[in-house]
Formats: sequence, structure tokens, C-alpha cells
Amino acid sequence: MPDTQWPNYEVFQQEREGQPHRNVGSVHAADAEIALQNAKDVFVRRPNCLSLWVVPSVMILAKSSQELIDGTWAETVPDTPASAEPEPYFVCQKQSQKLSDTYVVHVGQVEAANPVEALRRALEQFGEDPGWVWWVFPARAVTQSEPEDIESMFDPALEKHYRHQYHYHTVAGMRKIKKGQNS
Repeated sequence: MPDTQWPNYEVFQQEREGQPHRNVGSVHAADAEIALQNAKDVFVRRPNCLSLWVVPSVMILAKSSQELIDGTWAETVPDTPASAEPEPYFVCQKQSQKLSDTYVVHVGQVEAANPVEALRRALEQFGEDPGWVWWVFPARAVTQSEPEDIESMFDPALEKHYRHQYHYHTVAGMRKIKKGQNS
């Protein structure tokens, strides 16, 4: 059966100057520009967004620490032609399994001719902490918001009042309904 979904894009958000971009989820879109707009609509409902990136999911080489320990991970990567020149690859890592730290975070950049080489170099350069998940993708795959877009893209969220989901007491209300109690 043919795939009827638009391509998937991973979304990275930077909340404040000096903080790294971190993966906050994904969106489907026909192209990168629409993905960026969808990312803004879905993930920037609250203030504190300085920058957004979207990256086609197919451009990300993702490996778990267990796959890296096994040592055969490179054999499972589809052949990708090496570029004539090394190019910048962004390196992201999930450093913890704590529920409060579920993000894959941008930790740096390496130069490589293909994703396998990029991951090997990332492990050499940033591998002092083995982490849980490693992602690498070419910098050219990133579509990002521009600094001049900050006001138009993110400032409208400043006027929205955010209430955490627990504020609405939905679970308690549903329990009462389930028990047959009217509130």
C-alpha cells in the first residue's frame, strides 16, 4: 500500500540565547517551509522560543547507545554516496533516560563526507558521555527561522496565557463521571 503521509520533519526549538536547540517533536508537511510553519503552530504556543529548526526525518542517522555498543551499526546504514568534500553535520544526543529530560539536544558539529563518518567523528569528539541516543544530519538539511522572524513568529505567544493541563482537573472530573456522580 503506498504511503499517503507527507514527509516527516523533526522539530528543534531553542528557548533562550545560549541554550542549545532540542528536539521537541515532529510534524508532517509537503515541504520544509510548510514544516517550519506547522512547527510554529504546534510547538510555539507558549513564550520563550528564540529559534526553530526543521529537519527531514529521512536525513537523520539515529542510533541508540546499544546499537553503538554492538559495533555493527554501520553495516545497517543504507549506502549513501560520499560527497566530494566533507560538509558540516550537526550532532545531537539524548543524555539521560529521566522523564524530565526526554530531549535529543544539539551538542555540536563535525565535518564528514557521509552520515556514517559523521557519527564516527561525533563519537570521537563528543563521546565522553555515551548518552542514550545519537543523531547526526547534514547542516544543509536544516530549515530554520530567521532572526528577523522572531517578532512575527513568536511574540504572539507572549499574549497567550498558558495553563498546565493539570489546571483543568479533567482526570478527577472523568473519575466522577465514571462513578456516576454528577458534579
